Amino acid sequence: MRAPVGASCIIGCCDATLLETTITPLLELHAGELRLALRADLGGCIAGLWLAGVPVLRSTEPAELTMSRLSGCYPLVPYSGRLGYRRFQWRGQEHTTAPNFDDNPHSVHGVAWQRPWAVASSSATEAELVYTHSADAHWPFAFTLRQRFLLTPDALEVHLSFTSDAPQPQPVGLGWHPYFPKRERSHLQIELSQRWDSDASGLSTHTVPQPAIDADVAELAFDNCFEGWRGAAHIRDEELSLQLTSSLPYLVVFTPDVKPYYCVEPVSHVSNAIQMADPAAHGLRAVAPQECFEAWMKLAVARA
Repeated sequence: MRAPVGASCIIGCCDATLLETTITPLLELHAGELRLALRADLGGCIAGLWLAGVPVLRSTEPAELTMSRLSGCYPLVPYSGRLGYRRFQWRGQEHTTAPNFDDNPHSVHGVAWQRPWAVASSSATEAELVYTHSADAHWPFAFTLRQRFLLTPDALEVHLSFTSDAPQPQPVGLGWHPYFPKRERSHLQIELSQRWDSDASGLSTHTVPQPAIDADVAELAFDNCFEGWRGAAHIRDEELSLQLTSSLPYLVVFTPDVKPYYCVEPVSHVSNAIQMADPAAHGLRAVAPQECFEAWMKLAVARA
């Protein structure tokens, strides 16, 4: 997958001087017929994305959104998916994380999606949010995270830049959790090669061969991480035609039959990679002090 033009200089991730920031709960960008609404205070999330009033993502007017979990998309940092039974070993030390997802026995999706972010800069078509994490019960390592949004008349680009502020290397994963509205003719077409199946608690355990997905969402029953993602994920229905691309190599697909949405999530690692025998082989990064880890995703939007 190729990065969008200019992706290498989108964020000055290693600049030690942070811009002066303020908390601005409601922020909107406009480009052509696309409208993007952000809630910095609710996990740096996307409240909604609309094309001429048609929801592209699961969309809520920003003033009405009450939590990031109900948003159109939120960032997954410093890990995606489940962290098994809220404990892990890293470089000879035992660590724990705190409960953060109902009565789930695992901690889920990291910390950034549940914390207030600050607005570092904004214009009619661009915005940059910043979250600074101090080591706590939910994640034992400090980091600074920047998220940059760029809206054009035909696409949304989102960029993440993670800088470790810990005195020792820390395990890191990045990703996003977009929710798409389920419509009568919602259809997915994605090139893949392997699917991770899970145990009864939802932890990834083993891979099985996976042919390309090319089916209506109503026919699918996935809650899995996939390998071998090639090219764009094509997402279409009677209203819209979307193409999702990313620098991240794994894809989580979630198609609940009783919900009015489904999810196609670019991520950097397999869920619970941190507890696997070789976390790096499954995408988890060891990020050194002051080292940067960047990622991007792009959602091209057109009428059907």
